[in-house]
Amino acid sequence: MAWRHVESRPGLPAVHFAFSGADDGDLAVDVPAAELDRRRTDVMPGPWTWLRQVHGADVVQVEEPGQHAGAHADASVTTVPGAVLAVQTADCAGVLLLGTGPDSVAVAAAHAGWRGLVDGVLQEAVGHLRAAGATKVEWLLGPCIGPASYEFGEHDLAVLVDRYGPSLAATTADGSPALDLRAGVRIALAEVGAHPLAVEGWRNDAVPCTATDDGPDGPRWFSWRARKDAGRQVAAVRIGEWPA
Repeated sequence: MAWRHVESRPGLPAVHFAFSGADDGDLAVDVPAAELDRRRTDVMPGPWTWLRQVHGADVVQVEEPGQHAGAHADASVTTVPGAVLAVQTADCAGVLLLGTGPDSVAVAAAHAGWRGLVDGVLQEAVGHLRAAGATKVEWLLGPCIGPASYEFGEHDLAVLVDRYGPSLAATTADGSPALDLRAGVRIALAEVGAHPLAVEGWRNDAVPCTATDDGPDGPRWFSWRARKDAGRQVAAVRIGEWPA
């Protein structure tokens, strides 16, 4: 079932975070509409802003619940209570962000594959949060592929290492060149002064690997790299209490 967390701070509305898993069903955008709506509501109720992700750095600003649903972008930002922001993943990093000011709160959901990482999608999302009044930005990283399973071409790996440093270069379980996507997320966010959100029961430095983290009944996450899964899990966030 989906992992959930509620962040409550004095004087600010509650913020809900969720990472779905395979047990919550396929949340890819081509699932039949009625079933997809049911699954989305089970993960997080409210009008969803979902994105047709293009592995870029475009960010949409959501001014009312459900606005920009289906937009071609890789991140969304809002200050509006009740608006659900979501990204779909099947190995890429789904990153949820919380921006707070003295009397304001904003949230973002970002899809970060390696191309989006190079293009700066996470830095763009943080910039939008700061423009919305955030003086502090924190983040949660969802399940994504680990370096031991992420064989990567040497040319593209060199581009990432040149941009973010040698810690992104890793090796797979069989010794092939690999990308540490998680290290890239951490470095990109640290670059713009964002910090991991400390949450009991979730470790941003050791998130589940979508390719290898199996449960007793099979894989717990969808993975394109490991199994060519067509299914997608989601990372979702909203401001404000859930409807009764």
